[in-house]
Amino acid sequence: MKMIAKEYQKILEKELNRSTYLLLTLVVASLQLFKQVKLEWLAEALPFPILFESRRQKLRRFLRNKNLGVEKIWFPCVKCLLRSMFKPSDTIYLALDRTSWGEINILMVSIIWNHRAWPVYWIFLSKKGSSNLKEQQEVLGKSIELLLGQIDEYIVCVLGDREFCSPKLGFWLSEKGTYFCLRQKCDTKIKVKKGLYKELREWGLTPGMKLFINDRQVSDANRLWDFQYCG
Repeated sequence: MKMIAKEYQKILEKELNRSTYLLLTLVVASLQLFKQVKLEWLAEALPFPILFESRRQKLRRFLRNKNLGVEKIWFPCVKCLLRSMFKPSDTIYLALDRTSWGEINILMVSIIWNHRAWPVYWIFLSKKGSSNLKEQQEVLGKSIELLLGQIDEYIVCVLGDREFCSPKLGFWLSEKGTYFCLRQKCDTKIKVKKGLYKELREWGLTPGMKLFINDRQVSDANRLWDFQYCG
């Protein structure tokens, strides 16, 4: 049976009291063994000599523990992973994405490594559908601060699909000192010369082609931004 990675154990033992740490270890082991996240399954699996309902209530209190927050527990683990996987001044690619499961809508930032993505920070959106600029800045801000706050700073490049194509987000990322590659819609207009705009679909792009357009103005409906675009 797999347990908590050794790299995380010292961090967790430092941040949690012994009883909370031991319960966390049992919960992780049960998740790995039964591959179920339902509270009832976990309560049934816990090896405690108490009634089922008492085990379930114990789990509820455990999951509401404020010491298990992302920034307090997970961020130190992320720093540990960064030190083991990346060298100083390496480029780290952050993927911004949104995922929906029924009524659950999550906006997440992940690090791309070895053809895989592992989460850095996430928020639950209290709505269905796309995220807005403020929500994107919230989830990215925490992640970028974590990466650029290291002693040996990394080079950060943010990747996003068409939901995150706003030039305003591009400006904000530039101000944060990061690179970015945000997929644009085919009807995005790029200024060619004074009074003349050309949609991206008109540039003759096909899959696999690269095109670099620099120091151009980008329009979105009736709004215009001066945007240094490279894509």
